Amino acid sequence: MLNLSQDLTERIRAHAAQSYPYECCGALLGTENGDGRTVQDLVMLDNQRDDSPRNRFLVFPEDVLRVEKAARERGLDVLGWYHSHPDAPARPSEFDRQHAWPWYSYLIVSVEAGEPRRMSSWRLTDDRERFDAEEIASQLGMPG
Repeated sequence: MLNLSQDLTERIRAHAAQSYPYECCGALLGTENGDGRTVQDLVMLDNQRDDSPRNRFLVFPEDVLRVEKAARERGLDVLGWYHSHPDAPARPSEFDRQHAWPWYSYLIVSVEAGEPRRMSSWRLTDDRERFDAEEIASQLGMPG
């Protein structure tokens, strides 16, 4: 389960709307325990893709290093990544599967005509063959 505060949910949705018609992207920072994963902060990233930003995103290696450093400084882990699907469903594409890593959470928000809609989270299986859905618990009282 991915625990996400209402504040962080709204920040992701706002980032997706602001980036429309292009994909937004960012990192999910937090902790993992017996109750699942709790996202405690986000790092919004710029989509570095210049050839097809409407249906792809790109994060440079130096962005990943910056995210990992930010997580360490806060005593958190990089739990995963989020991105938007402009005018497309909130489910991973084959391209997403080919570029994902097992263990991480992949949160996707669908944006239709500039309005954020459905949000879903996915985990790539260890054999990298498919994504499994991950439940999102969005709670008003959680720190964000």
